[in-house]
Amino acid sequence: MTLNMERTEKPRKPDQDNIAYIRQMLGELRMVAKGEGADVLCYFIEMAYVEAGDIQNGRRPLGSANVKGDKAAGVSA
Repeated sequence: MTLNMERTEKPRKPDQDNIAYIRQMLGELRMVAKGEGADVLCYFIEMAYVEAGDIQNGRRPLGSANVKGDKAAGVSA
């Protein structure tokens, strides 16, 4: 008899120094994008900046491996 056991992985704990560095760089990139008038780019950088802050504060998990939802058409995983 063989058991079909799925390997469960624990969510990886974020390296706080790396996340802080990423957030700092995003803040600087946001200022550059704003200075250039790149409104859409500025918006996306801001979203990433907020995401990094949420990860730092433990409000959001590091990855989305356990999030269930629809896959984009034509994308295989």
